[in-house]
Amino acid sequence: MLSSYDVSFLKSLVLTVIIETLVLILIVRKFYKISSKKIPTKYLIFAGIFCSFSTISYLWYFLPSLISDWTIYVIVGELLVFLIESVVLSFILKLSIKRSLLASFVCNFASFFIGLIISLV
Repeated sequence: MLSSYDVSFLKSLVLTVIIETLVLILIVRKFYKISSKKIPTKYLIFAGIFCSFSTISYLWYFLPSLISDWTIYVIVGELLVFLIESVVLSFILKLSIKRSLLASFVCNFASFFIGLIISLV
């Protein structure tokens, strides 16, 4: 049986994947104006899913055992996720580090902000 924490994690994972993948596609297509010939949409979808899956479990299950203060946990956790995901985006999508950092920041900000709003409702 899944605990309520595990259920919350799974909901957060699904929401994070959806938000960050959609935002990534929007950034690459509309803001960076990179065509699907240069970066196929399936690569964007893969990158969005891979980034979320590769970082969120550490944020939810590993980092809390190291940092007990919630404010520090959020700051350190989100900073680490942002940096790790920007490196992943740079490698998978062959974006410059500047573009990868911006894309990762916007994707993570969007999912954090929307998640925060949903948790308060």
